[in-house]
Amino acid sequence: MYLEVSEYNIDQRQIQKVIDLLKKGGIGAIPTDTVYAFCCDLRNKKGLEKLAQLKGIQLKKANFSLIFPDLSSLSEYTRSVNKVVFKALNKNLPGPFTFILPASQEIPKLFGNKKKTVGIRIPANEITRLISMELGNPLVVTSVHDEDEILEYTTDPNEIFQRFESKLDFVLDGGYGKNIASTVVNCEEGELEIIREGEEQLL
Repeated sequence: MYLEVSEYNIDQRQIQKVIDLLKKGGIGAIPTDTVYAFCCDLRNKKGLEKLAQLKGIQLKKANFSLIFPDLSSLSEYTRSVNKVVFKALNKNLPGPFTFILPASQEIPKLFGNKKKTVGIRIPANEITRLISMELGNPLVVTSVHDEDEILEYTTDPNEIFQRFESKLDFVLDGGYGKNIASTVVNCEEGELEIIREGEEQLL
């Protein structure tokens, strides 16, 4: 299914179609404030398995990130952080960053592993945050790319649809994406360690 929605005039009916598909275990491609991302509902095991299969990995070995609508939604899935990390989260989110935080006990339960950290995103994209908020659960996401190379097709939702139509339940066209991935910041030890430079630097 190919759906279109404008970030500046969001059609709630299109958002509801996405949510309905996610709740049924569907996977799709959605816009973010960086590259497009494949996604599923964190609370749907079928969706998690399908997303792992799409990436050609076992779910327990997956290194997916979570998208939240805002910082107040993190507490169930992350452990408490110190003032340095909390300040960085407040200053830089929403924005094109992935923060790796200590995971709560919920994360290993959901992914069937012993995962101690989780990557969290709150993108500066109203469409994506609204989906997460209306869904009532975080979105599990992984960037649309081949290995570590960000390719041109990752910016064009129509190209993504042509390439992955048989493997996805939907593609949500929210306009052209960017071709630079998020900046990844490791906060596991209570300090800020940049492990991948993206479009923007930390404030």
